[in-house]
Amino acid sequence: MLFDCLFIVVGVVLVLWGADRLTEGAASMARRFNVPEIVIGLTIVAAGTSAPELFVSVTSALQDTPDLAVGNVLGSNIINTLLIVGVAAMVAPMSISRSTVRKDIPFSVLASVLLIVLCLDTFDGIDLQGNTISRLDGIILLAGFVLFMVYTFSVAKKSPAQDASDDKSVIPIWKSLFFVVIGLFCLVVGSDLFVSSASSVAEHLGVSQSIIGLTIVAGGTSLPELATSVVAAYKGQSAIAIGNVIGSNVFNILLILGMTAVICPMQIGGITIVDLGMMLLSVVLVWFFSYTRFTVEKWEGAVLTLSYVAYTGWLLYNI
Repeated sequence: MLFDCLFIVVGVVLVLWGADRLTEGAASMARRFNVPEIVIGLTIVAAGTSAPELFVSVTSALQDTPDLAVGNVLGSNIINTLLIVGVAAMVAPMSISRSTVRKDIPFSVLASVLLIVLCLDTFDGIDLQGNTISRLDGIILLAGFVLFMVYTFSVAKKSPAQDASDDKSVIPIWKSLFFVVIGLFCLVVGSDLFVSSASSVAEHLGVSQSIIGLTIVAGGTSLPELATSVVAAYKGQSAIAIGNVIGSNVFNILLILGMTAVICPMQIGGITIVDLGMMLLSVVLVWFFSYTRFTVEKWEGAVLTLSYVAYTGWLLYNI
């Protein structure tokens, strides 16, 4: 138990340092190659910070613990949109572009709706026991991911080029790549240390797999998104921050659950309609707040954070 606690601390330190390096490298690459920061956030940063969810979900499915895989993705998306956007907005109000509000966030809403539809083979009550995410469902999710990537790169091509030759924040390309790689490495290793250690502590306390997936594992695998978005918001790079969250949500649902279901179809148990509804409600709430002057203000960030606290309280109450 003592070593688990030590590994939790080490994991958090690695995640925070890695997030700082990843943000700096990604922002520099965006300016050097005249790519909008939102696109970098939706792709490179989102893919990198979603690596822990991919690792945990695929491994969980192969080890016949689908509750952990599905709970990890649902919990991570709820944390992304409530806790991460909330905390980042409280650190510094997040400016959201019109394009993000009208196109990117709605894509995340559609991905959430699609997952709910695929999960509800039958609906006999609050519990989803007996429902499945089949291989066909996985293929549908992966097809949605391909559409998302096509859309994202089409946005990049249409964006006007900007001259970054005099931008002092642009660092040499080799250094940018090194920061991205070392940042992602620290994020993955740090979050893995956190997840394995925290899960070990929870199991010793007799907590169920679904609750571990929705809370501890989801929180641990979302540490990269939290650290990256908060650091980006603090540095005034809110496009990377919001792009990271929205991109990560889409990656989690369409790519990670899609790939996991194709590898090993998942029986759903321990996940409820409340969890699915909270995932959808959280992203709709962020979408609504984004319409207010195209900014998520500090007080709105506080509302999002308190909403996550209330949801976590509900989970713990129902253990």
